[in-house]
Amino acid sequence: MARDRFAPDFDPDCGDTALTSARHDIVIGRWQGLRDLLRVTGPDWLARGHRVRMLAQACAGSSTMESWLAAEPRGADALVLRAATETARAFNLAIAAGRGVPIDRQRVDTAVLACLAAAEAYPEDPTPWISLISVARLYPSGVRRQELARWWDELHRRDPYSMEGHLQVLHYYSARWHGTHGLMYDFARDAAGVAPPGCPLPVLVQYARVEEYRFALEAAPDRSTAVGLGRHWAHDGAVGDLRRTWERWIVGRTGTGIAPGELRDLNYLAHAACSAGVGDVAEPLLRMLDRRATRTPWSYTGDPAQQILRSRREWGLGT
Repeated sequence: MARDRFAPDFDPDCGDTALTSARHDIVIGRWQGLRDLLRVTGPDWLARGHRVRMLAQACAGSSTMESWLAAEPRGADALVLRAATETARAFNLAIAAGRGVPIDRQRVDTAVLACLAAAEAYPEDPTPWISLISVARLYPSGVRRQELARWWDELHRRDPYSMEGHLQVLHYYSARWHGTHGLMYDFARDAAGVAPPGCPLPVLVQYARVEEYRFALEAAPDRSTAVGLGRHWAHDGAVGDLRRTWERWIVGRTGTGIAPGELRDLNYLAHAACSAGVGDVAEPLLRMLDRRATRTPWSYTGDPAQQILRSRREWGLGT
């Protein structure tokens, strides 16, 4: 029997079947599935953050969140999801309006207040502070340095190695928002430097490199003038960062499984390795991923499926 052709699986839930079931409930307006999912997730902050983020994106275009809150107005999980949902709605409006269009300040304020209410309702949970740092980007001039530092301290105290929390700060410090490339890379490398072996924080440097690439691509008059960006992934500094991430995160890992909340991070590292042509890192990462894939960051450099298939052929994994 012929072997099935390889096809990447871009499951938006990253293999979290319980999350997929709960997101289906949102379509039919059933909020009980959301409550049950977050209740059983408990204080597993990696899984909880992933689930809240994906549920919020689905709730942003429906009234299911409001139905839950009407039934349980003081429910801590409901308030945490409301904060993430209001954050997603604020970003959706900003994206729909387009760059350069004034952002609805009232919508951003609503999201901030929802985050603070959630943090008060569930004091141990780092998730509302991640949402808060995320939505802070939407203020035209950002927030005061002291305020951002206070929010960061609250998050760090609850989950010092939160990948999503660090990523939101990295975006805030990027040239696209309220910082510079240098500030963004400094933050990424500082975080990587204090991460224990097996912690994914070193991959923040690869996130920063993708962010810099996107910024440069958007600044080019047309895509044909950005051909020189191909070296962006393969110069000595980029390859050195890639190998350090590989050694400190992947080689230092004690387990072999990939949690749904880690899948995007692993795709960022695999994308960097494939783009740089570093086969001894790319090949084992592609084996780890197998069919599991996320569209970003592959979508920033071309068709995601085609790039993954081409990389697999290049490193002898077949299609």
